[in-house]
This record gives sequence, structure tokens and C-alpha cells, in this order.
Amino acid sequence: MRTEKIKAFFTNPVNVYILGLVLGLLATAMELAHNRAANLMVYRDATQQFWLGVSAYTDEFTAQHGRFFLYTPVFNILFTPFAFLPTWLCGLLWNTLNYTLLFIAIKKLPCKLNNHSAQITLYLLPLILVSLFCFQYNLVVCYLFVWAFILLEKDRPFWAVLLIMISATTKIYGIIEIGLLFCYPKMWRNIGYAALCGIGLLALPVLMTGVDGLVPWYTEWFNALTTHHDNTGNYPSLIYAIPGILPHMRLFQAFFLLLLVVLFFFLRSHWNDFLLRVQVLGILMGYIVLFSEATETHTYVIALTGYLMCWYVWEKHTLFDKIMLWVVFVLVCIVPIDLLCPDAVHQLLNKTFYLNVFSFTVVWLTMIWKTIAYIHPQYN
Repeated sequence: MRTEKIKAFFTNPVNVYILGLVLGLLATAMELAHNRAANLMVYRDATQQFWLGVSAYTDEFTAQHGRFFLYTPVFNILFTPFAFLPTWLCGLLWNTLNYTLLFIAIKKLPCKLNNHSAQITLYLLPLILVSLFCFQYNLVVCYLFVWAFILLEKDRPFWAVLLIMISATTKIYGIIEIGLLFCYPKMWRNIGYAALCGIGLLALPVLMTGVDGLVPWYTEWFNALTTHHDNTGNYPSLIYAIPGILPHMRLFQAFFLLLLVVLFFFLRSHWNDFLLRVQVLGILMGYIVLFSEATETHTYVIALTGYLMCWYVWEKHTLFDKIMLWVVFVLVCIVPIDLLCPDAVHQLLNKTFYLNVFSFTVVWLTMIWKTIAYIHPQYN
């Protein structure tokens, strides 16, 4: 009887939302109280400096804050409502809003996916909490992906494209979702929307820079983005996990993206199939994390959201699928959290042997294989 009550509690989306919100606010308050909200301070200070006409893409800013600011001036415009609030209120609102919008996006997923919103959120909760703890932007990128997909499925292409372009013009990850537009009616109209929204968003900083200063400001951002790379870094992506890839990472990224494009057009006769669209989205969300040179542990909230969407549309799960679901959960969601796992274990499994990266690579390749097998059952 008690087991049934526990199960009922954790399958109720409202209960899961409240649980995550309480834990997230506790983590937020703790970091704010100890003045450890470093990422939030970077967002706030860069935005305040932007309105003063002072660039955050400098060595001086990086030295002062202990990290790079690599977001576009569009980010500064959109973060402005938060930047001039008291720090405590800024942090609480930022994390509450982002957690809530991600939860609602998962809850609003179409077809049978929304029946599993509680399970999806619970699986992701450790990474969500880490993202809230660090005041990360990855939650925003994640729910922009999901909300854009929801709006495309609801035949609201303009708003979907606007969200895609907000993601693309703040943190470039989101640009890859434009490929999904091929799966929906009036593709060229939607591409036109993307161009107009992109131009409009990229022009927003003119409110501060003026017309003459817009290009130089973007030039500074681009230079910071392309020159910040730390060759001594240890990030959970294939670029670092596979020896010898780092010097050739652009070629590596382009090669696998080209393979995905070829596969995508190979399956073009099934673009109107909902299950295919979900799997394509999941594969793209996995790609931007696995092949990024700046992936962090909490970035996997994007990849795992796509993976879980695929998981719940698959018609059957093999024993291998079930094992890998929990292997990934342990290695990606649990091991990196020092409250749940000794740091020495994390260092050995994920920093030395990159088991988190390779385990997710296995399920990512499984997603691709199942996409082909779904369309061509003889390969299953």
C-alpha cells in the first residue's frame, strides 16, 4: 500500500514540479547567501556594462569574473529585465522562471509524450538542479528546443521559428533546429520567418550601439567566441574524450553533421511522421552536446531531454535499451554530483575514462539506429 502511494506521488506531475521547485529554490538561496552565483554575476555585469557601452569580451572582464562571457549582445538585451534587479531577486526569478518553463514544456509535449512528463522530469532532476545551482543558461536552450517543437506540431510556425532564432542568436546551439523545418508544411515560408526573425533579433542591440557600432560589437563577440578555447580543458564531449580530435574539431563536427544531413534526406519520404520528427529532434539535441567543445555536465540536460522524448515514442525497449537508460542516468546525472558520489569516483569514471561521454554516445547511436529501423523494419 505504501509503495503504491509513493508511486502515485512521483507519477503526479504537480508533485514532481513542486519537489523540483523547492529543491531548486533551496539551492538558489544557498548559493546567493554564500555569494557563489558566479554565472549570474557574469550575466548581470555583462548586461549592465553593455548598456554603458563597455564590452564584456575582454581579458579584463574574464580575469575579474573568472570565466568568459561568450553570449551575444542579443542575450544582453533579453537579460535586461533581470540585470537591474537586486541580486537575490534576480537569482530567484531567473531560476524559478527557467525551471517552470522547462517543466511546462515537458508537460505540453504532444501525443503520448505528455503522459510521461513526471518520469521525464524526475530523470532529469539531478541535472536540472545542478543547472539551477550554477544559474546556467542550458535550461533556456533546452526549453526553447522543446517549445519550438511543440509550436511546430501545433501549426504555429512563426512563434516556433522565433524561439529557434532566439536560441540561435543568444547561444548558437539552437540554430541546428532549423533543419527540422523541412518536416513541416510551407518550409520556405518558415525559412523566411527564420531570416526575418534572425535579422530582427540581431539588430536589437542597435538600441545601445547605434547603427555604426553594431558590427564592431559583433566582431568583438565573434573574436571572443573563436579564440577563447582552452586546450587544457577537460569537458565531457567526444572532442575531448577521443585522443587527437581536438586539433581537428571543426572537421570532426562538420563530418558528423554531414552524415546526419544525408541520413535526414534519406528519410525524407517519412518527414510527415510524428515519431520520426521526435527522433530527429532527439538526435539533433544529442549532437550539439556530444560534439561541442564547451560541453559541461549540466549541458547534458539538453541531450537527455531529447533522448527521453525518443525513449517514450519507441514502441518497444530491448534489455540493452533498459540497461543503457540507467547506465546513462548513473554516469551522467548521479556520478558528477559530489553529494551523491565521491569526487574520486567521478574523476576516475568521467574525467579519466569519459564513461559519461561514451555511454551517451552509445544511446545516441542507438537513437540513430532505431530511426532507421523504424522506417526500415528489416534492419531491426
